[in-house]
Amino acid sequence: MRRIRYLVATSLDGYIAGPNGEADWIIMDPDIDFGEIFSQFYTALMGRRTFEGMVSAGNGLMPGMETVVFSRTLQQTDRPNVSIVADKPEEALATLRAKPGKDIWLFGGGLLFRGLAEARLVDAIEVAVIPILLGGGIPLLPPPTKRINLTLKAQKVYKTGIVSLNYAIT
Repeated sequence: MRRIRYLVATSLDGYIAGPNGEADWIIMDPDIDFGEIFSQFYTALMGRRTFEGMVSAGNGLMPGMETVVFSRTLQQTDRPNVSIVADKPEEALATLRAKPGKDIWLFGGGLLFRGLAEARLVDAIEVAVIPILLGGGIPLLPPPTKRINLTLKAQKVYKTGIVSLNYAIT
């Protein structure tokens, strides 16, 4: 069964984007192999705001991946290159998990992450902690939320000061 993994960069004070959605603070460490990371996934999940931000930046698709967007407002007919899930995320995710292939990347979206994690639909959280304090923005886990227990599986410190932490949700 394919796993759903939340891969995300966060500031040390717990924000995944600045107050206006900016990500210019994220360091691109030359020792992080993004090609290898992308090769682990076949599907990318995202919420409407993350998807629309990517579209505004030039492309709403992840290279070489099926894109699934959770939205109650976007229409499938307007976005033929992505799959829109408007309701019943548990059913949609059960279908995705049952397909053969690589893991599923939960990409961005603190609200989507919170909802899926509280429903116990996320298997792993892989956080790259960037050495910066933003002082505000979009939180990694927007309140209110239930407690989510984690087990550390791996960690790595990079020369740039990025700390990569990989957790299983227990």
